[in-house]
Amino acid sequence: MNRTLKYLIVCLLLIGSCKSLEKEEETHIQELDWPAYGGNTAGNRYSPLTQINKDNVQQLQVAWTYDTGENNNPEERGINIQCQPIMANGMVYATSPKLKLFAVRATTGEEVWKFDPFKDKTAKYHPNRGVLYWEDGDDRRILFTAGPTLYALNATTGELVPSFGVHGEVDLHEGLGDVETLGHDVKQLTVDVTTPGVIYKDILIIGSRVSEYGDAAPGYIRAFDVRTGKLKWVFHTIPQPGEYGYETWPKDAYKRVGGANAWGGLVADLERGVVYTGTGSASFDFYGGNRHGENLFANCILALDAETGKRLWHFQTQHHDIWDRDLPCPPNLVTVTHNGKKIDALVAATKDGLVFVLNRDTGEPLFPVEEVPVTTEGALPGEQPWPTQPIPTKPAPLSRQEITLDDLTDISPEAHAYVKERFLASRYGSKYIPPSEQGTFYVGIGGGAEWGGNATTPDGILIQNANETPYDLKMSSTALADGSDSPGKALFATTCAPCHGADKKGSEAFPSLVDVGKRLTRDQITAVVKTGRGRMPSFQHMPDHDRETIVNFLMETEPRAPVAALTDFHSAVPTAKAKPDTDFPYTPPYINNGYKKFLDSNGYPAVKPPWGTLNAIDLNTGEYLWRVPLGEYPELTAKGIPQTGTESYGGPVVTASGLIFIAGTYDEKIRAFDRHTGKVMWEYKLPAGGFATPITYMASGKQYVVIAAGGSRNGLKPGGSYVAFALP
Repeated sequence: MNRTLKYLIVCLLLIGSCKSLEKEEETHIQELDWPAYGGNTAGNRYSPLTQINKDNVQQLQVAWTYDTGENNNPEERGINIQCQPIMANGMVYATSPKLKLFAVRATTGEEVWKFDPFKDKTAKYHPNRGVLYWEDGDDRRILFTAGPTLYALNATTGELVPSFGVHGEVDLHEGLGDVETLGHDVKQLTVDVTTPGVIYKDILIIGSRVSEYGDAAPGYIRAFDVRTGKLKWVFHTIPQPGEYGYETWPKDAYKRVGGANAWGGLVADLERGVVYTGTGSASFDFYGGNRHGENLFANCILALDAETGKRLWHFQTQHHDIWDRDLPCPPNLVTVTHNGKKIDALVAATKDGLVFVLNRDTGEPLFPVEEVPVTTEGALPGEQPWPTQPIPTKPAPLSRQEITLDDLTDISPEAHAYVKERFLASRYGSKYIPPSEQGTFYVGIGGGAEWGGNATTPDGILIQNANETPYDLKMSSTALADGSDSPGKALFATTCAPCHGADKKGSEAFPSLVDVGKRLTRDQITAVVKTGRGRMPSFQHMPDHDRETIVNFLMETEPRAPVAALTDFHSAVPTAKAKPDTDFPYTPPYINNGYKKFLDSNGYPAVKPPWGTLNAIDLNTGEYLWRVPLGEYPELTAKGIPQTGTESYGGPVVTASGLIFIAGTYDEKIRAFDRHTGKVMWEYKLPAGGFATPITYMASGKQYVVIAAGGSRNGLKPGGSYVAFALP
């Protein structure tokens, strides 16, 4: 055989091998699932898909829509969809505004089954940001939470798994303590889950949402057996005697202080067998006179052994938090090149816009973090602010850290004059000024970073949306709550006013209760007070007569009588002399004025734009690659005002084709950005605001992008659908 013939034969064999490999790759790419919250257990929100790319993204069109049939009533404000779906084995799983779990076909949106957790129970609606998928052979399960219950369902049929817990259910109060340990019945307290946990092997590790006031349950992190529902371990985020960190609280604080909860979710390193999470502040959020000290493990990035719950390391991002500066989303596990070496790291962003990049094994910062002295002057009586706080030198903050005169809005002379007058009447300066009765305008209460999370690429680029809206925080003494002729007013002041305001006018996040008796019946108001709704926790732990007293006050049917005559009324006159070392629920001597934004006279943020941004940060260097406004107010754009950005609630997804998909803005649009430049490549107005994080997957050879359109934020119309996009 001559050399030429041999060469031709070799070439033909190589071509055949290449075609075989291409066919295998094509077969493999026919299905690419999104089987976990965040896309994978590392929380990367990254997809290797490239079918939708910069050249064709403009051709995206609606492929299917799934209407949950809910949230069509404007009176249902506060009930929306924040759920990031998952996709596994050709099925999309997600929840409705009223927490019904459903399965639809990934290619058509056709409903296969639906499960109502409240079919035979009192409904307890709250935000839900995702569900979990687990499989072992033919045993395929969806795990999700609704109210105080964890459910396991057969992923194929939607039926409860009878071998899990009690007929498919586990009480989320399990592992939080009992009357003997805590001195009160934790089962009467609000405990639910907004952001799903993470699964490591056959272990579900989960955080929780609890009240943010003096009636908060402990925010312990717990692990349950995925097969049986049995509790495996508990990590006490408020340490008990003999545990690390116990001395950072007053004696026996775990008996009366709650919170320090991992409400933002968790991620896992499957190879290391380590779970990572971030925690929120201890309760009460804005006054810590009953919890002097650093308060470990509130406001911490935690690394726990996934098998045992043993603490491996922690890093506290805020000592003795009195500003509600939680870690609002899970850490993101990423590999970076640092000082010439590949390092497995994690990145965590905070509500006040700080970005911490830590070694995944040790918790040591890759970029220096300075412990900076901060002001403690002007603190409320009984408060002891911590004198230093950790501030990373890199990356720079995602959002402004304080408000000065130069930061005040300039979109019109009238707006500037309005906010300047209010600004000068308050305290201003460092973001660490303690809350006061005079009032201070802060950034960070509604983000910085928020619960939608962030995305990272394999080469170490962080994509993070951030908010810039300031909040008006003013404290008032609960001793001023007049109960002499209105015990309902006194109870409202300590129980309801921290969210709805003493004037009952509410805010963007919490509805007005002015004339609520004209909109709802007595039974409806009583049900909401007892069971909770949306962000509002339940008050089933409150005595019936106290709930009735509040309802009478709201209905304006309260009988007036001297407080001395109310012999069984336990909290008619709140007092600054409460005994924080023994009382539960704790009545703080000061409460906040509700979650009030600092806005101009037309309802826009009181600072100069941008009011919301999308950011790309190179975690290898700690430097920003770009930063662009995210979202717009069309009416301002029409007036010639440059794009302002808006707040955004929901996070990004990034793909290997160099696209970022994100919604969450007040203009109700979903957009695709160029990952390398921050340029908008495509946008589409949703049927309602998409205040959730999208997903992308491949099914039957076609790539889809799916987003929940739930609306019901900032006065926007409600919605109850999921929308899928694909190429023609």
